[in-house]
Amino acid sequence: MANALHDLAAAGVAVWLDDLSRTRIHSGSLARMVEAGEIVGITTNPTIFSKAIGSGSGYEDQLRDLALRGTSIGETLRLLTAWDVRAACDILRPVYDHSGGRDGRVSIEVDPRIAEDAERTAAEARGLWWLVDRPNLFIKIPATLAGLPAITETLAAGISVNVTLIFSVERYKAVQEAFLKGLEQRAAAGGSLHGIGSVASFFVSRVDTEVDRRLGQKTPHLHGQAAVANSRLAYEAYEQMLRTERWQALAAKGALPQRVLWASTGVKNPAYPDTKYVVDLVAKDTVNTMPEATLDAVKAHGQVRGDTIRDAYAAAHRTMEDLRKAGVDVADVAAVLEEQGVESFAKSWEELIASVTQQIEKMGGSVMPAGAVKPASGDGGQSRTPAAGAPRHSAQT
Repeated sequence: MANALHDLAAAGVAVWLDDLSRTRIHSGSLARMVEAGEIVGITTNPTIFSKAIGSGSGYEDQLRDLALRGTSIGETLRLLTAWDVRAACDILRPVYDHSGGRDGRVSIEVDPRIAEDAERTAAEARGLWWLVDRPNLFIKIPATLAGLPAITETLAAGISVNVTLIFSVERYKAVQEAFLKGLEQRAAAGGSLHGIGSVASFFVSRVDTEVDRRLGQKTPHLHGQAAVANSRLAYEAYEQMLRTERWQALAAKGALPQRVLWASTGVKNPAYPDTKYVVDLVAKDTVNTMPEATLDAVKAHGQVRGDTIRDAYAAAHRTMEDLRKAGVDVADVAAVLEEQGVESFAKSWEELIASVTQQIEKMGGSVMPAGAVKPASGDGGQSRTPAAGAPRHSAQT
């Protein structure tokens, strides 16, 4: 393990990779990263899958089989992505077992186009949990207002959740409430809390991008300050939640805490250090999911200075107040970024639909529109993969 990654682990930070592809699985590079202790988890999103599957590399056999079966485009995409996520879950299963379920997790996201429909979101969460069928899975649900009840319902069903697209401390506190309610409902119904995991994915770099744009050149000393300050205050809220009687009652029943996960940690402004959103957000019981470029930068020259959060709460509050005095509406920044995030992932999903459709048509096949039904076998098309169009070679490790 590289020293910087070892230092992060020693400080209580779980390093996850924000990327997944079939090439990464088949080449063995993912297994090597896990075996070397570089990463202990994986996150995905529609943009990641659009890039991976859009390239076509490694997906040809499964696409051909699905085309022959006349599978609808919606089911096709879910079978493609579920196969990758299931394989990654198997690779990370030893980490999951060794950590008691804290790490070794792999995330798959509900269709971003239904982010404003709580019932459909919860239904898809249940479907994805069944389809992937691995205990170390996380279902990603956006922290939209409509997503909050879906988070509660999904956790109450015993399904682990990665709450994504959080941009403000206020919304994060609402996510905490959804998390606590979900576990309380499950416990009240007699369900076990053991094994149910959750993280709250707080997006970082996009906050600086939007705030810096609004600040312009009037207050350059505030540039690049908002994202880290905002994130540190989220961790303060996390610590406050752990001290509540509600949480302590759930912990006594075996519940795992909903750790804060730092997402969008790739630096978008080249004027900022490329490890900024890693080394400035170090504290125990956090997760930092990094794109490969950021992970490589941390390995190459990251300087971990121990805990960089808990002694900085007062300074973070001052920074947020300075931003307000400078005319930055922090609540509006979060609302805009949430809308952009949902739209961006929905666009990626639509692009993936177009790309996969084109690939299948090049093979001489045809794609049924979403919602169409054309059973290809005696099971009515309901078989769990690999029977439902999986590649011809197992990804089990």
